[in-house]
Amino acid sequence: MNHIILIGFMGCGKSSVGKRLAKAMDLPFVDMDDLIVERTGMQITEIFAKFGEPYFRQLETEALLQLAECGQRMVISAGGGMPVQPQNQSILKEMGTVLLLEATVDTLVERLQFDDTRPILQGGDLRQKIESLQQQRKEAYEKVCDRKIRTDGKNFTVIIEEIRKIVEKTAEII
Repeated sequence: MNHIILIGFMGCGKSSVGKRLAKAMDLPFVDMDDLIVERTGMQITEIFAKFGEPYFRQLETEALLQLAECGQRMVISAGGGMPVQPQNQSILKEMGTVLLLEATVDTLVERLQFDDTRPILQGGDLRQKIESLQQQRKEAYEKVCDRKIRTDGKNFTVIIEEIRKIVEKTAEII
């Protein structure tokens, strides 16, 4: 299946771009975090607080495996930490075109400074946490992605057009 999978750091635009891309391409959209919230009946912050990050990562992998079996092509927004889990890397690559959305630390701080729904960023210096996590995740993101797309200073129309061109080229190769 040639799904379009958006990966990247929190706040880079995976969900916002993904929803608009799916609409533009007349495809279903799945946000992995929303899917987990729907299946568990708990918010991500609640899952982290009650069961910890390893349990949440296990839920991500289970959801990813179910989506991998889905026969209908879709746009998928993967959680920011999902590609870092070794067991998810080959699954993501096999599922379709993996696009890494990127933004500068300044942009991410601006987008995330008032967001209290991301447990991994709570407490302490936001900029420092973003820089540290980005450094930890960089290698995994680059290993999994087929192409990178900068989202800083671009409107959704421009980003979606970039993605459509990449996806069309990928479809020609397959």
